[in-house]
Amino acid sequence: MHYAAISDVGRRRANNQDAFKLVPSEVDDWTQRGHVFIVADGMGAHAAGELASKMAVDAISHHYHKFGKLSPPEALKEAVLEANKEIFDRGQENVDFHNMGTTASIFVVLPQGALVGHVGDSRIYRVRGNRLDQLTFDHSLVWELRKHGQISANAEQFTSIPKNVITRSLGPNQVVEVDIEGPDPIAVGDTYLLCSDGLTGRVSDEELGPILSSMSPLEAAHLLVDLANLRGGPDNITVVVVQVTGEQVVTRVGDSTPLVIGGDQRESEVPLLAWVAAGVCFLSSIAMFILGESYLAIASLAVGAASVLAGIGWKLSKQKGGTSLAPGLRLGNGPHVSIDCPAADKFTDKLAKIVEELREAAIENEWAVDWSVLDGHCEQAVRAASAREHRDAIKSYGLAIHAMITELHRLGVQ
Repeated sequence: MHYAAISDVGRRRANNQDAFKLVPSEVDDWTQRGHVFIVADGMGAHAAGELASKMAVDAISHHYHKFGKLSPPEALKEAVLEANKEIFDRGQENVDFHNMGTTASIFVVLPQGALVGHVGDSRIYRVRGNRLDQLTFDHSLVWELRKHGQISANAEQFTSIPKNVITRSLGPNQVVEVDIEGPDPIAVGDTYLLCSDGLTGRVSDEELGPILSSMSPLEAAHLLVDLANLRGGPDNITVVVVQVTGEQVVTRVGDSTPLVIGGDQRESEVPLLAWVAAGVCFLSSIAMFILGESYLAIASLAVGAASVLAGIGWKLSKQKGGTSLAPGLRLGNGPHVSIDCPAADKFTDKLAKIVEELREAAIENEWAVDWSVLDGHCEQAVRAASAREHRDAIKSYGLAIHAMITELHRLGVQ
């Protein structure tokens, strides 16, 4: 996998209440708990939002790995519940932190597939080819009303309801409901995006797909943040982009034990063979002492002791009962949004227009811009667009936009 993360304060906020955490596992360990990626968007005055989001990403990653006897879906749910309890308790201790809260979206890469945990309106997307799927359900007033059939997406009141009113978050209440989705098969070329609503409030789904499928994780992360800020940047912006580039994390049916829900994991007793081997060795050592073979007796006694120790260390964890999530079975109802978003002329032209607007603004304001890098990317974009290589054109225009933003920052232009 290749992955990248950026968290930006935006253009209208004094502080950043978003947080993220990346917890890749070692090669030999990932089969047990997988690779973990988390985004949280905090809320609350007096730095409470910053505290809540930081507590969430730290607590969730810690407790998820701590609950080693639970299956990954169960451990993930319990980890989020523990994080909620810790944030709630902290809010009760200090009046400045009362009712502080945070969203939390967690993406776990396992041999069995992609697992998602979610509370709030931060989102997780998957791009596969030309298709974009939203794997999380927004716990917002708009989405809840639409889910229960009280409004339609085309209704006039749909656009009048505030998009930022959320119905679930970690911290304000002692109890919270957690969505667990998956596992969903992972394929080479899949790209996943975790993000706060500071991004999705300014960049549409139709734009996310072509960007994520055309650029590397770091390039895509830069462009997404740049676009959100160019469009006002009213909120903090956090993006984590994860791209599957090799076969190591691809889901292969039959190569891994299915996840189990609701089972009881217990440790087995010391294997009988260890006790038998130890008994034979101890009896042999007694016989050797009687025959005067002290060295052989001591060696036999040592082998017996080693057998017991090996048996104790070889206790096996066994899953008893529960429901197996065999291939084809999953938790949750996702994906919750699915759209086709091919890399095409329309979006390429939109990026080209943004580049030209930035160029015109720089010339009009007489900013001392070094045009060499920008012009190089634009030339490559024009050639790619002429050849109808839309992904290459999107990548080059995206690099041009980021080069321009970087140059303006160098000049102190906000």
